[in-house]
Amino acid sequence: QDCTQKYIVKNYFYYYLFKFSAALGEEIFYITFLPFTYWNIDHSVSRRMIIVWSIVMYIGQVSKDILKWPRPLSPPVVKLEMRTNAEYGMPSTHAMAATAISFSFFIATMNQYKYPFELGLVAAFVFSTLVCLSRLYTGMHTVLDVIGGALISAVLLMLLYPAWDTIDHLLLTSPFCPLFSIVVPLVLCYNYPKLDYYSPTRGDTTTILGAAAGAAVGFWLNNQYTSPAYTSKSFQPGFPLVTSTMVLILARFLVGILVVLLTRWVMKSVVLGALGYRYRFPIRDLEARRRLEVEVPYKFVTYSSVGFMATVIVPLLHELLGLL
Repeated sequence: QDCTQKYIVKNYFYYYLFKFSAALGEEIFYITFLPFTYWNIDHSVSRRMIIVWSIVMYIGQVSKDILKWPRPLSPPVVKLEMRTNAEYGMPSTHAMAATAISFSFFIATMNQYKYPFELGLVAAFVFSTLVCLSRLYTGMHTVLDVIGGALISAVLLMLLYPAWDTIDHLLLTSPFCPLFSIVVPLVLCYNYPKLDYYSPTRGDTTTILGAAAGAAVGFWLNNQYTSPAYTSKSFQPGFPLVTSTMVLILARFLVGILVVLLTRWVMKSVVLGALGYRYRFPIRDLEARRRLEVEVPYKFVTYSSVGFMATVIVPLLHELLGLL
């Protein structure tokens, strides 16, 4: 059901704080922060975050559609979001993503950069807590959904951490990496659990796996044929950042995000146009775009192109523009 309740905002500080915090678990954050770490912080940190993020999110999305626990009833709660209301509730994938990204970033950087351990731990905890609380404030999850999501993510992170170096090595050196990175996510997307009604979980999962697949191919290609880019020397937490460095970081980000957004727009138009011609439906037909044979290839090709461009073409463009 759609969110139809009217509400009055009595505390604008909490309202905007938790609306913003909720956005930290959505596509707009993924498509900006993850590439930012690749362009401006450290390749190895970015690779580990993307690996953890994609695995955690796939398990979380599938778990929702297997468990089929409903979201909180409205009323009594007031729901401030509409798009994700069609999904099931347990576990909260916002909580899972926030826990995975914040703590994988902390773990991956704590031995590479000079900053207080306590500060990094508190920052990761605050970030994940704000996102978790936002799901309660917006009425989209119960306390159990949020706690379950955070705990599942923490367990998966602990299980994956010992294998980080091995997975990263295979990702960069195995000749089978490009094939594996494309075929396995596609198989998982086409065999996603079926529901009696349409839910955006399959499309969101395809988006995540597609972006990770494109990035993985880019990681492998960079390691095989080039040696770009950015090392930890580009950005050193704990040291004063001079103005020129900040300008350089901002320039990299703006150039990169422009390419990423342009790629998403172009590929979405091209792929939907081709699929519309193949299956005889107008591009604006929302029901047709939700069909398995349309949704999976359209989102997978679009976002794998985004991941590839972010990891291969954008670094080359940065080098061409003298931004390294």
